Amino acid sequence: MKKIKAAIFTLFTLLTLAGSAQEKPEGLFINSKAPDFRLPDQNGKEVSLKELRKKGNVVVVFYRGSWCPYCSRYVKRLQDSLQFIQAKGADVVVITPQAKEGIDSAVRRTGATFPIIHDEDMKLAKGYRVAYKVEERTVARYKNSNPSIDLLKTNNQVKDAYLPIPAVYVVNTDGSVIYRYFEEDYKKRLSVKDLLDVL
Repeated sequence: MKKIKAAIFTLFTLLTLAGSAQEKPEGLFINSKAPDFRLPDQNGKEVSLKELRKKGNVVVVFYRGSWCPYCSRYVKRLQDSLQFIQAKGADVVVITPQAKEGIDSAVRRTGATFPIIHDEDMKLAKGYRVAYKVEERTVARYKNSNPSIDLLKTNNQVKDAYLPIPAVYVVNTDGSVIYRYFEEDYKKRLSVKDLLDVL
Protein backbone atom coordinates (compact mmCIF):
# COMPACT_ATOMS: atom_id res chain seq x y z
CA MET A 1 0.00 0.00 0.00
CA LYS A 2 2.87 2.37 0.82
CA LYS A 3 4.40 1.74 -2.61
CA ILE A 4 1.10 2.58 -4.32
CA LYS A 5 0.76 5.81 -2.30
CA ALA A 6 4.36 6.73 -3.11
CA ALA A 7 3.78 6.05 -6.81
CA ILE A 8 0.58 8.16 -6.82
CA PHE A 9 2.39 11.00 -5.02
CA THR A 10 5.29 10.86 -7.50
CA LEU A 11 2.91 10.86 -10.47
CA PHE A 12 0.95 13.80 -9.01
CA THR A 13 4.18 15.74 -8.43
CA LEU A 14 5.39 15.13 -11.98
CA LEU A 15 2.04 16.15 -13.47
CA THR A 16 1.98 19.31 -11.33
CA LEU A 17 5.48 20.25 -12.42
CA ALA A 18 4.68 19.55 -16.07
CA GLY A 19 1.54 21.70 -15.84
CA SER A 20 3.34 24.59 -14.21
CA ALA A 21 6.43 24.47 -16.39
CA GLN A 22 6.64 27.44 -18.69
CA GLU A 23 6.46 26.66 -22.38
CA LYS A 24 9.51 28.05 -24.10
CA PRO A 25 8.66 30.49 -26.87
CA GLU A 26 9.62 29.30 -30.34
CA GLY A 27 8.78 32.34 -32.43
CA LEU A 28 6.99 32.39 -35.75
CA PHE A 29 8.47 30.21 -38.44
CA ILE A 30 9.19 30.94 -42.10
CA ASN A 31 5.97 31.23 -44.17
CA SER A 32 3.88 31.88 -41.02
CA LYS A 33 1.40 34.73 -41.29
CA ALA A 34 2.54 37.68 -39.18
CA PRO A 35 -0.22 38.94 -36.85
CA ASP A 36 -1.42 42.34 -37.99
CA PHE A 37 -1.53 45.34 -35.67
CA ARG A 38 -2.75 48.91 -35.68
CA LEU A 39 -1.27 50.78 -32.72
CA PRO A 40 0.13 54.24 -31.89
CA ASP A 41 3.88 54.84 -32.02
CA GLN A 42 6.01 57.15 -29.84
CA ASN A 43 4.51 60.19 -31.58
CA GLY A 44 0.90 59.05 -31.22
CA LYS A 45 0.75 58.22 -34.93
CA GLU A 46 -1.18 55.06 -35.75
CA VAL A 47 1.01 52.35 -37.26
CA SER A 48 -0.58 49.55 -39.25
CA LEU A 49 1.44 46.54 -40.36
CA LYS A 50 -1.04 45.98 -43.19
CA GLU A 51 -0.48 49.52 -44.49
CA LEU A 52 3.32 49.29 -44.17
CA ARG A 53 3.30 45.99 -46.09
CA LYS A 54 1.73 47.71 -49.08
CA LYS A 55 4.99 49.63 -49.58
CA GLY A 56 7.39 46.67 -49.17
CA ASN A 57 8.97 44.38 -46.61
CA VAL A 58 8.68 45.26 -42.92
CA VAL A 59 11.38 44.52 -40.37
CA VAL A 60 9.59 43.76 -37.09
CA VAL A 61 11.96 43.97 -34.11
CA PHE A 62 11.14 42.98 -30.53
CA TYR A 63 12.94 45.11 -27.96
CA ARG A 64 13.22 44.41 -24.22
CA GLY A 65 13.55 48.03 -23.16
CA SER A 66 15.73 51.12 -22.92
CA TRP A 67 17.18 49.76 -19.64
CA CYS A 68 18.90 46.98 -21.64
CA PRO A 69 22.20 48.26 -23.10
CA TYR A 70 22.27 45.51 -25.75
CA CYS A 71 18.80 46.49 -26.93
CA SER A 72 19.59 50.19 -27.01
CA ARG A 73 22.78 49.58 -28.99
CA TYR A 74 20.84 47.46 -31.47
CA VAL A 75 18.13 50.07 -31.98
CA LYS A 76 20.88 52.68 -32.48
CA ARG A 77 22.52 50.46 -35.12
CA LEU A 78 19.19 50.14 -36.93
CA GLN A 79 18.72 53.90 -36.84
CA ASP A 80 22.28 54.50 -38.09
CA SER A 81 21.60 52.12 -41.01
CA LEU A 82 18.00 53.17 -41.65
CA GLN A 83 18.78 54.82 -45.00
CA PHE A 84 20.29 51.54 -46.27
CA ILE A 85 17.30 49.53 -45.01
CA GLN A 86 14.88 51.97 -46.65
CA ALA A 87 16.94 51.89 -49.85
CA LYS A 88 16.01 48.19 -49.99
CA GLY A 89 12.34 49.22 -49.91
CA ALA A 90 11.79 48.14 -46.31
CA ASP A 91 10.44 49.78 -43.15
CA VAL A 92 11.38 49.13 -39.52
CA VAL A 93 8.97 48.78 -36.59
CA VAL A 94 10.15 48.15 -33.03
CA ILE A 95 7.83 46.56 -30.46
CA THR A 96 8.47 46.78 -26.72
CA PRO A 97 6.60 46.06 -23.49
CA GLN A 98 7.90 49.36 -22.10
CA ALA A 99 5.33 52.05 -21.56
CA LYS A 100 5.56 55.65 -22.84
CA GLU A 101 8.28 56.87 -20.47
CA GLY A 102 10.59 54.01 -21.44
CA ILE A 103 9.91 54.53 -25.14
CA ASP A 104 10.69 58.25 -24.79
CA SER A 105 13.96 57.28 -23.11
CA ALA A 106 14.74 54.88 -25.98
CA VAL A 107 14.14 57.63 -28.55
CA ARG A 108 16.43 60.02 -26.65
CA ARG A 109 19.19 57.41 -26.36
CA THR A 110 19.05 56.10 -29.91
CA GLY A 111 17.62 58.93 -31.98
CA ALA A 112 15.13 56.42 -33.42
CA THR A 113 12.89 57.90 -36.09
CA PHE A 114 11.09 54.66 -36.99
CA PRO A 115 7.97 53.61 -35.06
CA ILE A 116 8.41 52.22 -31.55
CA ILE A 117 5.21 50.63 -30.28
CA HIS A 118 4.14 49.84 -26.73
CA ASP A 119 2.99 46.22 -26.58
CA GLU A 120 0.34 46.48 -23.89
CA ASP A 121 -0.20 43.20 -22.03
CA MET A 122 2.36 41.56 -24.35
CA LYS A 123 -0.37 40.86 -26.91
CA LEU A 124 1.94 41.22 -29.91
CA ALA A 125 4.80 39.33 -28.25
CA LYS A 126 2.39 36.48 -27.55
CA GLY A 127 1.02 36.62 -31.10
CA TYR A 128 4.54 36.46 -32.52
CA ARG A 129 5.41 33.75 -29.97
CA VAL A 130 8.31 35.58 -28.37
CA ALA A 131 6.87 36.31 -24.88
CA TYR A 132 8.26 34.61 -21.80
CA LYS A 133 7.75 34.98 -18.08
CA VAL A 134 10.79 36.34 -16.27
CA GLU A 135 11.77 34.35 -13.19
CA GLU A 136 11.20 36.19 -9.91
CA ARG A 137 14.86 35.94 -8.95
CA THR A 138 15.85 37.60 -12.25
CA VAL A 139 13.30 40.39 -11.68
CA ALA A 140 14.77 40.89 -8.18
CA ARG A 141 18.35 40.80 -9.50
CA TYR A 142 17.61 43.51 -12.08
CA LYS A 143 15.89 45.68 -9.47
CA ASN A 144 18.69 45.20 -6.91
CA SER A 145 21.38 46.10 -9.45
CA ASN A 146 19.50 49.22 -10.53
CA PRO A 147 16.26 50.36 -8.82
CA SER A 148 15.07 51.95 -12.07
CA ILE A 149 14.91 48.47 -13.64
CA ASP A 150 11.61 47.51 -12.06
CA LEU A 151 10.11 45.39 -14.83
CA LEU A 152 6.59 45.36 -13.40
CA LYS A 153 6.52 49.15 -13.09
CA THR A 154 8.38 49.86 -16.34
CA ASN A 155 6.10 47.60 -18.37
CA ASN A 156 2.84 48.35 -16.53
CA GLN A 157 2.58 44.69 -15.56
CA VAL A 158 0.79 43.68 -12.39
CA LYS A 159 1.69 40.25 -11.02
CA ASP A 160 4.27 38.60 -13.26
CA ALA A 161 6.98 40.20 -15.38
CA TYR A 162 7.14 39.26 -19.05
CA LEU A 163 9.68 40.15 -21.71
CA PRO A 164 10.06 39.32 -25.38
CA ILE A 165 12.91 37.34 -26.89
CA PRO A 166 14.65 40.07 -28.93
CA ALA A 167 13.62 38.48 -32.22
CA VAL A 168 13.65 40.02 -35.69
CA TYR A 169 11.18 39.11 -38.43
CA VAL A 170 11.04 40.22 -42.02
CA VAL A 171 7.43 40.29 -43.21
CA ASN A 172 6.70 40.51 -46.93
CA THR A 173 3.88 42.28 -48.76
CA ASP A 174 1.65 39.20 -48.42
CA GLY A 175 2.05 39.26 -44.64
CA SER A 176 4.25 36.15 -44.53
CA VAL A 177 7.43 35.80 -42.51
CA ILE A 178 10.25 35.41 -45.02
CA TYR A 179 13.08 35.64 -42.49
CA ARG A 180 13.40 35.20 -38.75
CA TYR A 181 16.21 35.74 -36.28
CA PHE A 182 15.30 34.09 -33.00
CA GLU A 183 18.00 33.90 -30.34
CA GLU A 184 17.26 33.52 -26.65
CA ASP A 185 20.63 35.00 -25.67
CA TYR A 186 19.83 38.73 -25.65
CA LYS A 187 23.55 39.52 -26.05
CA LYS A 188 23.56 38.02 -29.55
CA ARG A 189 21.94 40.14 -32.26
CA LEU A 190 21.34 39.96 -35.99
CA SER A 191 23.95 42.10 -37.71
CA VAL A 192 22.72 44.94 -39.89
CA LYS A 193 24.83 43.52 -42.74
CA ASP A 194 23.02 40.18 -42.55
CA LEU A 195 19.69 42.00 -42.37
CA LEU A 196 20.54 44.00 -45.49
CA ASP A 197 21.56 40.79 -47.27
CA VAL A 198 18.13 39.34 -46.45
CA LEU A 199 16.35 42.44 -47.74
